[in-house]
Amino acid sequence: MPASFRWRIPLAFAVIVFAAWYAFPLSTRINLGLDLQGGMHLVLKVDTSKVPPDSRSQDVAAIALEIIRNRIDQFGVREPLIQRQGVDHILVQLPGITDRDRALKLIGQTALLNFQLVSENQRLIQQALDGTVPAGFELSEDEQGAPLLLETEGALTGTILADAYVEAGEFGLPEVSFRLTKDGAKAFGRLTGTHINRRLAIVLDGKVQSAPVIQSRITDAGRITGRFTREEAHDLAIVLRAGALPAPIAIEEERTVGPTLGKDSIRAGILATAAGGALIVVFMAVYYMFAGLVAVFALLLNFLIILGGLGYFGATLTLPGIAGMILTLGMAVDANVLIYERIREELRGGRPLSLAVAAGYEKALSAIVDSNVTTLIAAFFLYWFGTGPIRGFATTMGIGILASMFTAIFITRILFDLFLAAGSLKRLTMLHLIGATSFDFIGKHKLCYALSALMLLVGVGAFVLRGNARYGIDFTGGLLQEYRFSEPVSADRLRETLSKVGLGDAVIQQFGSPTEWLIRSSAATDAAIEQATSLTREALRSDFDVLSPELTRLERVGPTVGAILQQKAWLAIAWSLVGILVYVAVRFRHWDFGTAGVIALAHDVIVAAGGLCLLGRQIDFITVAALMTIAGFSINDTIVIYDRVRENLRLHRKMGLAEAINLSVNETLGRTLLTSLTVIFAVVALLGFGGEVLRDFSICLLIGFVSGVYSTVYIASALVITWRRLFEPKRA
Repeated sequence: MPASFRWRIPLAFAVIVFAAWYAFPLSTRINLGLDLQGGMHLVLKVDTSKVPPDSRSQDVAAIALEIIRNRIDQFGVREPLIQRQGVDHILVQLPGITDRDRALKLIGQTALLNFQLVSENQRLIQQALDGTVPAGFELSEDEQGAPLLLETEGALTGTILADAYVEAGEFGLPEVSFRLTKDGAKAFGRLTGTHINRRLAIVLDGKVQSAPVIQSRITDAGRITGRFTREEAHDLAIVLRAGALPAPIAIEEERTVGPTLGKDSIRAGILATAAGGALIVVFMAVYYMFAGLVAVFALLLNFLIILGGLGYFGATLTLPGIAGMILTLGMAVDANVLIYERIREELRGGRPLSLAVAAGYEKALSAIVDSNVTTLIAAFFLYWFGTGPIRGFATTMGIGILASMFTAIFITRILFDLFLAAGSLKRLTMLHLIGATSFDFIGKHKLCYALSALMLLVGVGAFVLRGNARYGIDFTGGLLQEYRFSEPVSADRLRETLSKVGLGDAVIQQFGSPTEWLIRSSAATDAAIEQATSLTREALRSDFDVLSPELTRLERVGPTVGAILQQKAWLAIAWSLVGILVYVAVRFRHWDFGTAGVIALAHDVIVAAGGLCLLGRQIDFITVAALMTIAGFSINDTIVIYDRVRENLRLHRKMGLAEAINLSVNETLGRTLLTSLTVIFAVVALLGFGGEVLRDFSICLLIGFVSGVYSTVYIASALVITWRRLFEPKRA
């Protein structure tokens, strides 16, 4: 083995050991996203407009964050994520939470506790009932609905509490007992000691919980009674211990996944990974034989490095992340195919096997690096602008791209050198189904431009005509609920049930089996979304109680958040295009290559988005991830051709650009078709086994990848000629 490559073995060994250490055991190293294990994702907005004037100098959102953190910690959620976003937003992720309503109440309850004296002045009570509440009082009612006039002056708040806990009260019913702080005991003693035989109302968030008569001076403890269940009493004690929120909070975004759907997603992800991997393995082993087996071994290590990378960075594996892993495995073959086709060319030129292998790796290196860096650019901006599962997809893609470069350049080279040095590799046999071609691709550019213009026109037309219906709730705001029943139900019966509660305009869609249904509701305000959620739940429980309706997934996005997410999605695409344009222009030392490549990938993105609209599908953040993957794949193929053009122009200095492009496209045609085939294998596996959640994502990828093959061969290279003829006639 050549001395210059001996350092590769310890490096490869170190990377493999490192990856294995951080990958296993999977149950503790790899964090599963909420979409795989179930749980809640919330974006909360602190309503700072409701903060009292004397408290506006405080950082209310940071205070609210700590109170919410204390509540959740006492609730017992394993590994929650609670962090601030921007000025007045808080991100909360609760893995494994199954009781959505209880969690929302625990987090969102203001828990403002007041102790207020009850007025017995009948004249003032009647005046308040007549509509004029006297100054210094407020009108309320007790737990039986009887009116109460409460004094506002001299009221004590929950800040006097030192602790709160659940105890069994009268008849064994749960009640919340509390202990007072030192200063609180003095204040409470003064209040109760001077008003013996008067009623004292215990008011929580404006609602009277109880109003007992003060029988003696109280300086140490008290209790709050009411019609509590044990869970309600437990949660009330938690929020009282943690303290009241300094301002009301509203839920602007919620994504809840039930544990059943999470398990289904894991099963679908494993099936899709196994199916996609099997197709790729069989193809490589059959087509490239020994070299294919080397590539398969590299793919296995690639998979290990991805898992190790996720473990090392503490990244979260999501369902889109699994999709990214499958796509990465498909795209990882690209580098191997590029190297093997180069080795084939060198062997055909009469070089000995060892020199052919060395030349193959050397000549493929620049194309491998350039094509993968452009995909990394797309993954970076997707992570930068994305949230939740989309960041999981971008992370997995980024780690996978780096891993595929390492295994293709280092691992497979080590294996070839070892076999060559041992003398056990005498010849390299590979199938060759796609022979040498000599098509005039540039000569057909006008026809292809016309065809592309037609496809773009149809796609843009479909996009425009669908209006806001083209977007999912990620971008428009609204409510999506997925329910699962124990037996099949009909759409007509579901619609009839929803119509009873004023939700007859909701879009009802069967999702997978006849027992699973999606209910989409548009809503203009957060309050309308909350109302639609509760009305749907109550209506289904009323009419379908015997069929055990289970809420397996809920996504609610406020209109403000939806607009922000839509803006972020387009910014991610725009910045990716700019980043790729600059990189390609710098690498090929001219803007014509970069501009032509970006126009071609924009062509593929528009065709894919238009295809989704034509099929009646919706565009959301996960399909934006697919569009950016298409962009990376499209420019990947294009760069391979550009790299060959650069090489041919260097080798054949008298050859014209059009002739060099035709030659380069023909020389790389086999590689283009083969790598596209392996990636399409991965997409087909996702489409067949990835489940309904990834259906639109998979369809988008399939359309875009097919378009990418076409644009790579017929559009990207021809645009370089057109650009020079239009803008640089002398150079052309």
